[in-house]
Amino acid sequence: MTLTLKAYAKLNLMLDILSTLPNGYHDLFMVMQSVSLYDLVTLDENDSGALTVSCSDPAIPAGEGNLAYKAARRFFDETGLPMTGLDIHIEKHIPHAAGLAGGSADAAAVLVGLNRLHENVLDTRELIRVGSAIGSDVPFCALGGLMLAQYTGTLLSFLPALDFGKIVIVKPDCSVSTGEAYKAFDTAERVRHLDKSGMLQSILAGDLDGVYRRVDNVFEQFIDVSERVIIKGILRRHAASCACMSGSGPSVFGIFSSEADAEEAARTLRRSFKNVYVCDCVPRGIETVDSQ
Repeated sequence: MTLTLKAYAKLNLMLDILSTLPNGYHDLFMVMQSVSLYDLVTLDENDSGALTVSCSDPAIPAGEGNLAYKAARRFFDETGLPMTGLDIHIEKHIPHAAGLAGGSADAAAVLVGLNRLHENVLDTRELIRVGSAIGSDVPFCALGGLMLAQYTGTLLSFLPALDFGKIVIVKPDCSVSTGEAYKAFDTAERVRHLDKSGMLQSILAGDLDGVYRRVDNVFEQFIDVSERVIIKGILRRHAASCACMSGSGPSVFGIFSSEADAEEAARTLRRSFKNVYVCDCVPRGIETVDSQ
């Protein structure tokens, strides 16, 4: 049996860190949205007796170093189902180490796909529990849409969908270590926390202007992405309603009410940056393409 799934990227419309937990992890407050930039993840169940992972991007680790491999192994360990053979192939479109949860989305696609191939042996709560053991963003990526993620990112609440229009995402040619980003928070002398209550009230009221005023990322206060200011300036000059960094960076996004403005901003940005994407919001994190 072969199953192919779209694994959608995510954006952080708000990311705040409340505290450092005793175990070294962080208590988070994140408003996250799935967008139409996706990887294609194909699961091919067979009788080889082996578990393999391949990827169209040679820079992405295969085998045990890939979250997709860990997700498959965890699924079979948790369910007790026999692993007769599985080949996983990832057609990569979400840029790596970009703050867009590409690896987590691939892992979520493996969990969701295997669950579908095995007649939904795990219910949603169990799927989220298994996903949280693989990575903090995996549970969100498995569900997707517009959600509030709290604690380490694994406590999820659905939020009502909003019509955000077009989204332009830019991945500069640099990377940010997530570990170093959180270390910068831990050692920061002063942190300006975000208007979390105002963001939730605006979302629940359907107040897009209120949401745009509060789109923010606490990491921007102490993570230096040299081209972030330039990108945000271009987005705003082309009438972006807001502009912000996603995750621990370095990707920056802008939300546009006008498709023409979004396309013009993307054209301008492509003169200087290779990885520029024009996206829509999507209501889910994983979507089946086909099966055979």
